[in-house]
Amino acid sequence: MEEKNKVRKQKRMLLIQPTIYDQYHKLVKKNMLYFIGLTMPLLAAECGDEWDVEICIETIEEIPWDTDIDLIGIGSMGHSIIRGIEIAKEFKKRGKTVVMGGYMASLVSEEVKQYCDTIMIGDAEGYWQDMLNDYLNDELKPFYSKKIDKLSTPVPRYELVTKKKIGDFLPVQAGRGCPNNCSFCSIACLYKGKYLRREISEVVRDIKRVKELGFKKFLLIDDNILSDRKYMMDLCEEIKKLNMEWYSQCSIHLANDDELLKCVVDSGCTCLSFGVETITKSNLQKLNKSWEDPEEYSSLIQKLRNAGIDVATEMMLGLEDDTKESIRQTAKFIIENKVEAPKFYILCPVPGTEYFEEIKNSKDLVNHDIYTYSPNKATKNTPNLTAEEIDKLYWELYNEVYSIRNIFKRVIFTKKFLKYPKRELFIFGVNLFYRYHIKHGIAPIII
Repeated sequence: MEEKNKVRKQKRMLLIQPTIYDQYHKLVKKNMLYFIGLTMPLLAAECGDEWDVEICIETIEEIPWDTDIDLIGIGSMGHSIIRGIEIAKEFKKRGKTVVMGGYMASLVSEEVKQYCDTIMIGDAEGYWQDMLNDYLNDELKPFYSKKIDKLSTPVPRYELVTKKKIGDFLPVQAGRGCPNNCSFCSIACLYKGKYLRREISEVVRDIKRVKELGFKKFLLIDDNILSDRKYMMDLCEEIKKLNMEWYSQCSIHLANDDELLKCVVDSGCTCLSFGVETITKSNLQKLNKSWEDPEEYSSLIQKLRNAGIDVATEMMLGLEDDTKESIRQTAKFIIENKVEAPKFYILCPVPGTEYFEEIKNSKDLVNHDIYTYSPNKATKNTPNLTAEEIDKLYWELYNEVYSIRNIFKRVIFTKKFLKYPKRELFIFGVNLFYRYHIKHGIAPIII
């Protein structure tokens, strides 16, 4: 009888992408989410056709607490782990089986395990089906982990998210991991310098699926696609044939390669995000990112803009050599270089990273509760600034860069606006959207 009951267990799963908390400890909720994560549609595909899978994106939806689905999967990207643990605890109270995974759960798996039934450590490909089979047979293991040497995935089940309130593009993955080892980076911690890329035919297959679903744009997900020049060239040649617009992130040194930059633009790329981190050279050296030179940033950004690329940047505050003046200069740098979509983060000691190990016993650490860590709240004093000063300067920087006057300077009053008015008007709208959330104490991390 027991064996028959095991077989009869329904093959249903609810995958939840948690939201985050703002600085007032309120859940970030939005009417529309432009950047949709790939993890949940991909895990749904890994389940196979025999599984009935539902996806809940908490930023734009309410969690169905009263669901009759017994198997709950919860992601943990960045500090959404905090909300993820809360969700796990509530579903456990309701008698559900809870699986957690993602970067953060992988880095602190022993800690997170106390709130759920099992943890998926690292990449789920290769052992996701093992977990599902063990669940059906009531034989779940506490941890699942398997190193992969080749990245190959099924077509993500995009149709599970396309009817939600999302933007006009979908994500497609090219590669995973990064050959660099920046001390603050969770990706560097997990992949240890390894970079895995998918076969170009597989990437193109997914882009075609996005197009079949009626989308004209896609977001190419890759932690460092510039690390393989030939791969990037070949992929762009294939993308060009599809007549799609696309966005991605890569190293700012793309601007030094005229041939590759032209190939990227000709293939339909219109916007790239660059992790320039800081304009202070000594800070980069202390982050194991000494190959970057802030003195080159302005000329590189200009080359990218002249080529037709909209430039987004990601920068950090709360670094060792930051001062009030260097942060003011950061605002000036963004405005003068007309960066269309700048984002800022306070350096956060992610558990498991090299940086966390360096400072976890520091007398300058003012917050020892890892469950409250976030990229918009300082956790330590630096030689020149207290944590409180860093918090204050963070919001002053955001408000300065996203003032109405400076939005016009960066986006509207430019030669680029005359060349691409429709596209720049859209970016203008994005800036106003960011500004609205900044004014309400929500940093534009999830959009």
